[in-house]
Amino acid sequence: MSQIRATEPDPTLIDCVQAATLAPSVHNSQPWRFRAGHDRIDVLTDADRRLLTIDPSGRETMISVGAAILNLRVAILNSGRTPMTTLLPDPSDQHLAATVVVGPAHRPDGTVRALSSAISQRRTNRRPFRDIEVRNEVLDQLVVAARVEGGHLAVADDTGRRSILALVRTANEWQTADAAYTEELRQWTGPAADRGDGIPVRSFGPVDDLDVLPLRDFGHGRPQTPRRLARFEATPTIAVLYSATDTAADWLRTGQALERVLLTATVRGVATTPITAPTELPGLRELLTDGDDIRCAQVIIRLGYGDPCPPTPRRPLREVLTVLSPAS
Repeated sequence: MSQIRATEPDPTLIDCVQAATLAPSVHNSQPWRFRAGHDRIDVLTDADRRLLTIDPSGRETMISVGAAILNLRVAILNSGRTPMTTLLPDPSDQHLAATVVVGPAHRPDGTVRALSSAISQRRTNRRPFRDIEVRNEVLDQLVVAARVEGGHLAVADDTGRRSILALVRTANEWQTADAAYTEELRQWTGPAADRGDGIPVRSFGPVDDLDVLPLRDFGHGRPQTPRRLARFEATPTIAVLYSATDTAADWLRTGQALERVLLTATVRGVATTPITAPTELPGLRELLTDGDDIRCAQVIIRLGYGDPCPPTPRRPLREVLTVLSPAS
């Protein structure tokens, strides 16, 4: 069995893992753990943080962990080293999502520096966006960002947007009618000022006055919490992130593609809102399938221009990081 020591790891690795923890995750559950050795970091799923009602298969957990892996890779690159990543390296360890070996020296380029700076600035923005179209050149950059990580980002046209938002609305209606969903949502939201996870009240976002944009209502489990009404953009920009197939490795790659898209959007001043309700219900998720190439829908993303919003909390590093002895 590996021996654990109570000393701090190399400061560079601390910073890289800290950057990894700033990734988005479903309900801000932060379902990850890290093991840091001399020249590697293991990224693990935390089964205790899976949302069993909306994520019984663990698909969204793996996507969240994949996003953390992307942040870790970018941070290592920005530190001047090469990350060598192996997904699911040990079939006998169901919790080991990836091993990232810190490899040879590497001079970070402008893209790496920009993405690294965006890690701490990225937010999930549930507030209204302005009625300003995202330029095609920016959308093209987001499509390329997904492709770099093996994903396929498809920006919806007017008909597609209406269809997708109709599915989101149906998913919200089905989920909020489920008592188990309501209780799970209540557990991951709330007013506690000292908790390091979940969705705080300040991040709920307002209620859409005209019911144009059916975002997940994080106040549903806390009906006593005051909410304000606001008018959201009339024609939101909507994209769907697809994977080629639907395995655990695909979910990890999807998380990396998602985070690269979100960071690239942040660099370009574009606000983002991942939307997952329809992909949490198998019957609705199938309706999002890309029929031309039989791709698997993983995440819907709302894109636009909005006012800054506060970050969601993060657990302290001591809760997620284990430092291994040199003999490990």
